[in-house]
Amino acid sequence: MSSGDDLTRHLDLQPEKPHSARFWNYLLGGKDNFEADRKLGERMKREWPEAVDIARASRAFLGRTVRHLAAERGVRQFLDIGTGLPTADNTHEVAQRVAPDARIVYVDHDPIVLAHARALLTSTPEGATDYIDGDLTDPGSILTHAARTLDLDRPVALMVLSVIGHIPDPAEAARLVRTYMDRLASGSYLVLCTTISTPKADAANETYAASGTTPYVASTAEQMAAFAAGLTVAPPGLGPINRWFPEEGTADPDVDQWGYVAHKE
Repeated sequence: MSSGDDLTRHLDLQPEKPHSARFWNYLLGGKDNFEADRKLGERMKREWPEAVDIARASRAFLGRTVRHLAAERGVRQFLDIGTGLPTADNTHEVAQRVAPDARIVYVDHDPIVLAHARALLTSTPEGATDYIDGDLTDPGSILTHAARTLDLDRPVALMVLSVIGHIPDPAEAARLVRTYMDRLASGSYLVLCTTISTPKADAANETYAASGTTPYVASTAEQMAAFAAGLTVAPPGLGPINRWFPEEGTADPDVDQWGYVAHKE
């Protein structure tokens, strides 16, 4: 793991066991990972090389959607659930470049992420950044704590990126997303992406789960659409996330990570 580990030396890091946030960090080229994470990453690269493209495409999707919502839709509040280990261009950095007064709340239930986030996720003087130690499956607690930083009577962008697959039951996953969106004000947005179910993706997720880390289940297009029930999915609609307002002059190949931005009227 990288140096400067005063952040994590009192935590049980279980270095012998792969960890979802550290694995993702490895795929993104980060240094906050252990040998077990790297071994799993290398195996996944061999069995499903697109894993690296998906990790990178997901980060790029985050940047484009946050920038679009802050610059073009006037969104000033973001609730980022399952943030993972901090890396380049986190939600608050992208949003506050556009709008220094933007307010961002990060949510994760992992002590490793918690330690890094509290040290590294700072804010502009005009805005605010907070971190909640909470689980996606507990919307009541998360929203209660988020209300200390966010005004839930005003629009909020709910970011659910590459995390919904940790809820294996698609009906329960849809119910959870609906619970969050029901509590948010009109004018709010849902930004969601996850792996589309294909034979290769499903086989890769079986390898991933067999490593001992938290399993991840891919979704069908129909299941992804159900997550946005009652919302208006903005153009270009549900599909590979690289197609969502790509940077001018880029034409990245489609990835098996699908998503959308949906609006609450």
